[in-house]
Amino acid sequence: MSSTRDRRRHWTSARPPAYTMALRAGSAEGHVMKRWLLRALVALLVVIVALAGFVWIRSAAALGQRYAIDEPPLALPTDAASLAQGEHIATTRGCRICHGPDLGGHVEVDVPAIGRLAGPNLTRGRGGIGATLGVADWERAIRHGVAPDGRPLLFMPIRDFANLSDADTAALIAWARQVPPVDRDVPPARVGPAGRALFAFGRMPNLLEARLIDQHAPHAAAVAAEPTAAYGRYLASACIGCHGEHFSGGAIPGLPPSFPKAANLTPDPATGLGRWSEADFARTLRTGKRPDGTALDPFMPWRNLSRMSDTELAALWAYLRTLPPRPRGHR
Repeated sequence: MSSTRDRRRHWTSARPPAYTMALRAGSAEGHVMKRWLLRALVALLVVIVALAGFVWIRSAAALGQRYAIDEPPLALPTDAASLAQGEHIATTRGCRICHGPDLGGHVEVDVPAIGRLAGPNLTRGRGGIGATLGVADWERAIRHGVAPDGRPLLFMPIRDFANLSDADTAALIAWARQVPPVDRDVPPARVGPAGRALFAFGRMPNLLEARLIDQHAPHAAAVAAEPTAAYGRYLASACIGCHGEHFSGGAIPGLPPSFPKAANLTPDPATGLGRWSEADFARTLRTGKRPDGTALDPFMPWRNLSRMSDTELAALWAYLRTLPPRPRGHR
């Protein structure tokens, strides 16, 4: 035992001083590196917790916001022409896309991390909410994106409907309230953690569009259906959700990157409708095929828009021609 200790002592004492100092320096540097790594991890954790807290607080505040809507009561029509107009609006403005052709509800997108875009069953059947809604509830949902309890509705494209006239809103409600009951349970719309983060940082504005409109803006009693740019502007509001407020299209905020990008509807000659004629425009919406023969993406609801009247298509074209040209994606 003693000879072994002697040999170790001799070997240790025989090491060069520089080598010993290098070992000590390396050991010290290792400790410093470990301390810095620990500090970096702690700092990263603090940042993650802070960001998560910011996302949660901001999104929770927006989701829990209450809106007080005080609109004059609408008198619902009962005549056949008004009911037909209500069905026409529901078809051409996309109500029957999100809520299904029968208004019995439909799940459009369901990505757990982002959220579920689902239109509820609006009928009086099992699983539907139609029997619980009064006329004022319908109006608040359609033109304000607000639920009966005052909270904002998730993924309700309210910018598409906020400018509806009293007459058109009343016709739409009257038609929707008399559709046949549908027994269908539809899971509710929801927002996931990634969706909350996107919303908190301004990348998902369509989550709560009630925040994007003037809730106290007046509404026209009626809008005359004429082949004018003014009437076209009224109709084009239904295109904002996909094509953007400047109608130049591109990626749709809040939807997965795999979804098709909306077309550029401005007169931009390179990426928009600058080289199209009015006949090209009408034919595309009637047939689903562009002037070059290529088909529109199925995500584009051209079959619904094909139900627009000649007057509506002429008015829509007249308005789109007044827009300044923009490159695609400058929504």
